[in-house]
Amino acid sequence: MNISYNWLKQFLHIDWPAKKTAELLTDLGLEVEGITTFESVPGGLEGVVVGHVLSCEKHPNADKLKLTLVDIGQDEPLQIVCGAPNVAKGQKVPVATIGTTLHPKLGDPLTIKKGKIRGEESHGMICAEDELGLGGDHSGIMVLPESLMAGTPCSKVFEIETDEVFEIGLTPNRADAMSHYGVARDLRAGLKQREIVKELITPSVSKFNVDNRSLRMEVEVENKALAPRYCGVTLKNLIVEPSPDWLKNRLRAIGITPKNNLVDATNYVLHELGQPLHAFDADRIYGKKIVVKTVPAGTKFMTLDGEERILHEEDLMICDGEKPMCIAGVFGGINTGVTENTTSIFLESAYFDPIAIRKTAKRHGLNTDASFRFERGIDIDTVEYALKRAALLIKEIAGGNISSDVVDLYPIKQSGHQVFLSFAKINKLVGQEIPPDTIKSILASLEIQVKNVTESGLGLTIPPYRVDVQREVDVIEEILRIYGYNNIEFQEKLHASIAPISNLEDHRLQSIIGAQLASVGYFEILTNSLTSPKYLTGASDIKTEESILILNPLSEELSVLRQSMLFNGLEAVSFNSNRRKQNLKLFEFGNTYHRFNTVREERKHLSLIVTGNRTEDSWAVVNRRSDFFYLKSIVESVLLRLGIGVTASFPVDNKIFAEGLVLQAQNRNLVEFGTVQNTILKMFDLKHEVLFADFDWDNVKALAGNNDIVYKDITKYPEVKRDFALLLDDSVTYKEVYELALQTERKYLKDMSLFDVYTGDTLQKGKKSYAISFTLGDEKNTLTDKQIDKIMKNLQGRYEQVLKAELR
Repeated sequence: MNISYNWLKQFLHIDWPAKKTAELLTDLGLEVEGITTFESVPGGLEGVVVGHVLSCEKHPNADKLKLTLVDIGQDEPLQIVCGAPNVAKGQKVPVATIGTTLHPKLGDPLTIKKGKIRGEESHGMICAEDELGLGGDHSGIMVLPESLMAGTPCSKVFEIETDEVFEIGLTPNRADAMSHYGVARDLRAGLKQREIVKELITPSVSKFNVDNRSLRMEVEVENKALAPRYCGVTLKNLIVEPSPDWLKNRLRAIGITPKNNLVDATNYVLHELGQPLHAFDADRIYGKKIVVKTVPAGTKFMTLDGEERILHEEDLMICDGEKPMCIAGVFGGINTGVTENTTSIFLESAYFDPIAIRKTAKRHGLNTDASFRFERGIDIDTVEYALKRAALLIKEIAGGNISSDVVDLYPIKQSGHQVFLSFAKINKLVGQEIPPDTIKSILASLEIQVKNVTESGLGLTIPPYRVDVQREVDVIEEILRIYGYNNIEFQEKLHASIAPISNLEDHRLQSIIGAQLASVGYFEILTNSLTSPKYLTGASDIKTEESILILNPLSEELSVLRQSMLFNGLEAVSFNSNRRKQNLKLFEFGNTYHRFNTVREERKHLSLIVTGNRTEDSWAVVNRRSDFFYLKSIVESVLLRLGIGVTASFPVDNKIFAEGLVLQAQNRNLVEFGTVQNTILKMFDLKHEVLFADFDWDNVKALAGNNDIVYKDITKYPEVKRDFALLLDDSVTYKEVYELALQTERKYLKDMSLFDVYTGDTLQKGKKSYAISFTLGDEKNTLTDKQIDKIMKNLQGRYEQVLKAELR
């Protein structure tokens, strides 16, 4: 939000430098993020002086150029080549001297340099109105009054306003400070706390008077809950023209482009007092009737930007006798707005329900100065005052007269709500005692009334415009920001207790696993819990009826809470893939959201997404593609790190996977992982294989650390290895081979591994070959050859007997 310092000084007569004022505003909670300088004429005409044309001759080498000699108050006159048709001897003209930078109305800044034009030297530039930034005329040079002295700076000839503009990072709760008046009100309170008493000067409306009653407008509010207060008045015989310079400068300083005097007046009052206003062309109001109501869903309405919008049944509209004219508090209509031919208006000032305005603005994707204020809550008591202020301003700059009484429909008066403020609570939260008299003074400066005083505290009435002050702690916050956070003393000692924290706390487990994954090349991502409803359909097990929809989504793409971590992850993969980042290893901790009948459930997950090569290209490493078994090793390493032993595994039954596994422990699903279906990848325009693992983090966390770690001495006796090449039926799994070996030899078999699988043409159809390595050992003695041979013979016999295996 931009605040003009010159404008602010109209409310408070303060002579502080802008920087000092900015520091106080920041201390008051209105953080000034920057200060910029505004000049009504860019550059301030620095380097431009009054020149007296001593002679004007035809250029010897150009028909359309003139060779002039110009006195600018220096020892010697300047020779300047000029192409303007109206330059003549004896004129007083604006001259831009060498080194001056001009800021023309159109085009880039221009720096004046010494040069030659068609063979003749030119030591400056005689300027036109648009070249100085004073207007749009480029028909010829600007001729100044003859009374001016040569050499006079043009900055003294023209009224150039210089202003300093505060850029305030306003927090959403401070609706009361969304105007120059609101900022001045806070500034006065801060100055008073520093024993600088300043009067808060507000624009007078004492001269408001009804000139005649020749244009009466009937006003009806059908939905009083959505429009608790609605005011209006008419004005006639207006002349639409450009606003006076002072008004245009005020608006330009805060970044608003002036349009015409009627529109500018409403914008001026909006930023002056924080009250949005709207002017309707009274001649276009059918039946001379205003009706504030909702209209049927599907009604079409064209707004000022020329876009046709489909109205919702809850959109509050300002209508005339037959049609909608304006989306209340949000945006005007194209058919009843002020034009250059407007001569009479109906001027509206109202208080609309903040929630209704916010919903309407979000539904239609609109964010206007009016909706920005209405949806945060304005001062309902300022509605009529702002209307009169705007009407008087319009009379001043557009002529005309006030042609009706003020209509003020305010059936249920709003009063400030009551809060009891405990002195003990203040001292507890602040950390030091603030004198009661200081507290009362601060409250008075904030227009918070003290209704009663007791030994324990104060009974307060909060003004309606302070929509953010609802509780006792809110009042304490107000007191503290005016008293000054910098005035709170710090104790030399800090007393604190250290609470014991388990190593199995969720954040610690996440940190452990996050560090482990990062150490093997994974990158953590954080995606939005909001996602697109298009992911609810297609090749997945997501059920539409279990979805939780957002009532007022920012967009269609963010209108539902996610039920799976997969799709946000695939969006990240697609984003990187489109930027030639093909080798990805990503992980994310996040939640999914589900609705089961009337019960809503939130589940925590750890997801892994892998695609491309395992490592980036390097001369030192032979690159391998990430595959199912690579992901399986990562999944198992995560569970192993948390001390969880897998007790069961079976094929995954989830449509997002083309193939995959589910791992269990103690009858709880720990993780599903596998290869993502191609039909899902096509939704993201991904053509390469993507692997996905989804940990049920709540189950993982519940089982983490349950396995006791057992330590044992390293055996003193050597282990031996023996290999088998077994010819097996295709239907036999390695799991069966592994479990049969453990059943056959429990005492001496320490480990076994599958190091090769062969299914070549040299084998019989339906056969495969497993190359298996067995590690044997005894913790008490060295195994003899006889013992080893006996063990291997027993294993061979069991494989032949049970699995019908053959030794190759």
